[in-house]
Amino acid sequence: MRLSCKVAAALLGLAGLLLLLYLLAGRHAAPRPPPPPTRPAARRQPRLGRSPPRRSGAGGAGARKPGEQKHSKEPSSLQCMHLAVVACGDRLEETLIMLKSAVLFSNRRLCFHIFSEDSLKPEFEKKLQEWPSSYTKKFEYNIYPITFSVGNAQEWKKLFKPCAAQRLFLPVILKDVDSLLYVDTDVLFLRPIDDIWHILKEFNSTQLAAMAPEHEIPKIGWYSRFARHPYYGTTGVNSGVMLMNLTRIRSTQFKNSMIPGGLTWEEMLYPLYQKYKNYITWGDQDLLNIIFYFNPECLYVFPCQWNYRPDHCMYGSNCKGAEEEGVSILHGNRGVYHDDKQPTFKALYEVIRDFPFEDNLFQSLYYPLQSKFLDTVHTLCGRIPQVFLKQIEKTMKKVYENRVIVYLGANHRY
Repeated sequence: MRLSCKVAAALLGLAGLLLLLYLLAGRHAAPRPPPPPTRPAARRQPRLGRSPPRRSGAGGAGARKPGEQKHSKEPSSLQCMHLAVVACGDRLEETLIMLKSAVLFSNRRLCFHIFSEDSLKPEFEKKLQEWPSSYTKKFEYNIYPITFSVGNAQEWKKLFKPCAAQRLFLPVILKDVDSLLYVDTDVLFLRPIDDIWHILKEFNSTQLAAMAPEHEIPKIGWYSRFARHPYYGTTGVNSGVMLMNLTRIRSTQFKNSMIPGGLTWEEMLYPLYQKYKNYITWGDQDLLNIIFYFNPECLYVFPCQWNYRPDHCMYGSNCKGAEEEGVSILHGNRGVYHDDKQPTFKALYEVIRDFPFEDNLFQSLYYPLQSKFLDTVHTLCGRIPQVFLKQIEKTMKKVYENRVIVYLGANHRY
């Protein structure tokens, strides 16, 4: 009898301790215990992903490019997940909110490659340095100038949106990076980047890039109705979220409509643009569609929940993957973060923008989001709030579960 009482008392004490630790974890967004201070970035240079050691000397693959800014925290023992974005004009805030969403939810270390006009570099520096150390320790970043290795730079710069064509040159510029996720500035991550990064392992021997379809229904898709040039599949693909194996891209000879033999990626870009420039509407995205029309075996097509846009709900819900699993990556194209046409998209953007880094995710992000969604139920996208909330709720639960388990495992032995 005494033994059973002691056992019961011990179990009650353990339950109380677990509850106390969970509440402590909920009150503090930063992991415990506090991280040690990091060394100044100037003393250590980052090693990105599977890159070989950087080489010095003019012309070397690791040589610093003019105007490039390098920053890093302590090198991680884990391999980086590389994320690239191109930000010109008024896209500073959008880019920072996108990077914030990536840092909030991802598990492994991130390496950001930010391509920007010179005038925006000081602002990126200032804003990123204002983030708390508990988050800045999770990533390193490089800022690059806008450069085009072939053709007329001014033509490329004005193709579709300012500087958007820069994404076409990532395999040429980032020679030391093996694989990369490119996203537009108007993208928000609602789950860890780790999950889309795993798709790289699903590539077969010929696939070297992954994108989502431009539309799910051919009869209302843009390419199937209006395109005057070749495009991939029945609806084309959207390049706002593009996963790339850069090593394969650099080593592949691509079939094309210009010469009987193959061309490398860099050799192909400018002649392809010259041939189709009078027929393309969406700039670099159209060029990518043309490339993969002639090389369909090179493309992996991932489901629409990895590039969820207003088109997937503004005419009625047509992304089955999001209905089943929730939105994984939100793409607020059409400027919907900054007008009132799609308040559901705007609500997500504003809640992540306004979230204080060190606050409780449920109290200061999830609950305000639920409240804002109540004002959007009159819209077609707002009628399906569970589509937008499912993955972000799942991700936040994992964050807290991991903190409690890790904290217990590190400090207690039973």
